[in-house]
Amino acid sequence: MELIMEKSGAVGFTGDEQPHLLLVDDDRPFLHRLARAMETRGFSVSTAETVREGLDYVKQSNPDYCVVDMRLEDGNGLEVVSLLQEKEADARVVVLTGYGNIASAVTAVKLGAIDYLAKPADADDIFAALMQSPEDKADPPENPMSADRVRWEHIQRVYELCDRNVSETARRLSMHRRTLQRILAKRAPR
Repeated sequence: MELIMEKSGAVGFTGDEQPHLLLVDDDRPFLHRLARAMETRGFSVSTAETVREGLDYVKQSNPDYCVVDMRLEDGNGLEVVSLLQEKEADARVVVLTGYGNIASAVTAVKLGAIDYLAKPADADDIFAALMQSPEDKADPPENPMSADRVRWEHIQRVYELCDRNVSETARRLSMHRRTLQRILAKRAPR
């Protein structure tokens, strides 16, 4: 198995044995598009649409790579990350989420994920994250977070630390519970 890069910019694997990739996401169209894109890059791809399916698959097989959505219909994708790291510590895992915040990114990395990407992420970004060397450092952001975004991230972090309990989070932030509910219902500021 060898990683190649063609003149056209296409990247993939060659060789007899294909690396095995597990994709866990409940967005079926995205899951199928990503599976096809990763197959063209030389992966043998398996898919799961729920945490249960992902956990069952990890119990039966040892994927080399895994891409997991953070929030799935039946639970948190980090359960799959945790089990995979227990079984196969060398597996490279990337976590995807549409609800990005610093607290969940830190949790994902602590559980063994090598990267954390916000949706919508394309196949090139995901492939690059899976293949990055542990020594590679991320470039500084072109557009750093705004003050509103930093505030939102802090609220999200406290909310996660309080096990998603709105009343407890509001108490700890010295904020009215309804104000907090309105903030949590909105999308993250840019």
